[in-house]
Amino acid sequence: MKTSASTSSELTLKLGMPVTIITGFLGSGKTTLLNHILNNNKDLKVAVLVNEFGDINIDSQLLVSVDQDMVELSNGCICCTINEDLVDAVYRVLERGEKVDYMVIETTGLADPLPIILTFLGTALRDLTRLDSIITMVDAETFTPEHFDSEAALQQITYADVTILNKTDLAASEQVKQLESYIGTLKTGARILHSQQGQVPLPLILDVGYNNPEAYADLVQEEIELTQHDHEHGHHHHHEHDHHHHHDHEHHHHHSSHLENDGFVSVAFESDRPFSVQKFEHLLQEKLPKSVFRAKGILWFQESNLRNIFQLSGPRFDIKGEEWHTPPRSQLIFIGRHLDVDALRQDLTDCLV
Repeated sequence: MKTSASTSSELTLKLGMPVTIITGFLGSGKTTLLNHILNNNKDLKVAVLVNEFGDINIDSQLLVSVDQDMVELSNGCICCTINEDLVDAVYRVLERGEKVDYMVIETTGLADPLPIILTFLGTALRDLTRLDSIITMVDAETFTPEHFDSEAALQQITYADVTILNKTDLAASEQVKQLESYIGTLKTGARILHSQQGQVPLPLILDVGYNNPEAYADLVQEEIELTQHDHEHGHHHHHEHDHHHHHDHEHHHHHSSHLENDGFVSVAFESDRPFSVQKFEHLLQEKLPKSVFRAKGILWFQESNLRNIFQLSGPRFDIKGEEWHTPPRSQLIFIGRHLDVDALRQDLTDCLV
């Protein structure tokens, strides 16, 4: 069958949409890189899929306001929340009438990227998308193997096609060199870029063709066999809207054990009462457990008319104000290891006015 050049190129876009997966540990700068891509995408229509570890999808709120799990931006890009089902979210993008040139997926900070890679290489998605590269963000200032002692963090580096050492302006040059050497011991021939605030030239990370599906062939075969064994009457190659069960194992049998092994918990906190600035700062500076690695959210302070966007990564925190477009309320997420959930919730409640 002959097709015209334009039809052929549209078909290629539809069938082989390039996909970049951005992974990296808590607070490494994934959302910052995502915003950089969205703001500098030139004429590329990018679909961004975000999925936060925890009960509140704070990242999607930081990007833009969300309506029905999907939002369209003024530059033609769209953002989706993944919620529980990555495959569903990908199909929601592929089924849209408008052309989308590129898909970028941000994993959670505690995700092992392997099951996500296998979702694209070992399911019907392999016929519709092309996995372009796995990008791993690393916080050059705070990342040390001993500090995180995390299986997921090591997997993120091991499976990276490109590793971005972010926040190099906050780390001593000797520390950056040592980190590069360490990454080299985990991954032979690692491609390493440096960045500050996630600023990297997009041609170095998008549409680079670094991912090699052959490297995953054995794992893909194992995944396919597991799928057939677990779900003998599951999802077929044509897409149906009722496909909530066909890949449960992709969410569980690979990486839920990482969270348990690493001891991480997520604590969500919401309130329709405002915080006291003084009490909240006292909590951050004096009472917050050192085992909290990451926190983020929207803060309502009694002393402020602004919607305060809060980010905490290790010992550093940052609060930026903007206008409210909704009734004020606070939504927070804290992620850490072996946290006393009740005690942390009580400490936060004590900061309310």
